[in-house]
Amino acid sequence: MTVLVAGGGIAGLTLALSLHQIGLPVQVFESVEVPRPLGVGINLLPHAVRELCELGLEADLAAIAIPTKELAYFSRHGKPIWQEPRGREAGYHWPQFSIHRGELQMLLLQAAQARLGAGAVHFGHHLADYQETAEGVVANFTRRDGSRHLAAGAVLIGADGIHSALRAKFQPNEGAPIWNGAILWRGVTEAAPFLSGRSMIMAGHEFQKFVAYPISRPAYDQGRAVINWIAELKFAPDHVWQREDWNRPGRLEDFLPQFADWRFDWLDVPAVIRGARYVFEFPMVDRDPLARWTHGRATLLGDAAHPMYPIGSNGASQSIIDARVLARELRAHGLGGAALASYEAERNPATARIVLANRQNGPEKVMQMVQERAPNGYGQIEEVLSAAELEEAAAGYKRLAGFDKDALNTRPPLLDAPVPR
Repeated sequence: MTVLVAGGGIAGLTLALSLHQIGLPVQVFESVEVPRPLGVGINLLPHAVRELCELGLEADLAAIAIPTKELAYFSRHGKPIWQEPRGREAGYHWPQFSIHRGELQMLLLQAAQARLGAGAVHFGHHLADYQETAEGVVANFTRRDGSRHLAAGAVLIGADGIHSALRAKFQPNEGAPIWNGAILWRGVTEAAPFLSGRSMIMAGHEFQKFVAYPISRPAYDQGRAVINWIAELKFAPDHVWQREDWNRPGRLEDFLPQFADWRFDWLDVPAVIRGARYVFEFPMVDRDPLARWTHGRATLLGDAAHPMYPIGSNGASQSIIDARVLARELRAHGLGGAALASYEAERNPATARIVLANRQNGPEKVMQMVQERAPNGYGQIEEVLSAAELEEAAAGYKRLAGFDKDALNTRPPLLDAPVPR
């Protein structure tokens, strides 16, 4: 009996690799016809990188991604708020990686095809419906030519993103994702390195923010930086926005004027924005946490289960953790509803807390506190925020999101299995 996975993104492919690692059969069905390395940059936190390392992917990641050295917050005037080391620089046993989302996706896909065989990942298959049977499930997939494909398996996993077809079946009246009033413009610019050359920075506050970090190891090795950047503005609730789509073209005139004077001695923000070949627009959306993900022999995974704001670098990382926990429970309880329920019991409350914390700006709330207390600037950050406030904002979020350093370094593996070679 096979595990059927609807969705060949980061969550679905990590699950497929994890199931293969422990000898469980899996088939992945992805809606897109031809996989392409789309998107921009993301961060993989140490607890997620640990899981990818235990899948034998550390060397592949290290060849293309940047091991983030530090995270630094700044005011809208470019004044320092908080800085902390990240990954191995902070004492973790694993790095934090900044990487192009599309490159990560292709890395996982190539690993899955090599280990499971090319026939284990099916493209151009969109989940239309499914039924439970006495033996398991039968999933009904549609193809672009109008034909249908029926696949039988033991369980069905919906890893099909924020617009999940399986979630819509479970929650037919849920409606569109919830918008918080913020629009993100994202781009990638090749430029000179800034700060340490492996820095992730955030400047501004809740209503106007700029985020930047390098994502290419080959460029870094050549003394250059491929900088992933995000310019964010928050609007009134009645502002008109379009359906979220990472590939929707953005227009510089809609946001660049608001950042025209953000020229700091360590980064020229307008120059970085203008240097991008493409700019994409995306509204910041999430969904309310669900009371349940699992219905019989079907459950949700990753963004299908818990889409969250891109705050705290947690979306992809939590999807990877989901996949590993689900694989562990399927091995422990067998390919049935008991394993899915056990997985949900652990992961649903954990991710719900993160979704709600991100709505309150997660660890980035210190930037808004600075803006409210010192809107016209300050001399030293200690005049505005105490060291205890800064440290607790950072440490508290790490505990909430599951990557407290000491806890992560000392806990046993989520999925105890030989590392693939």
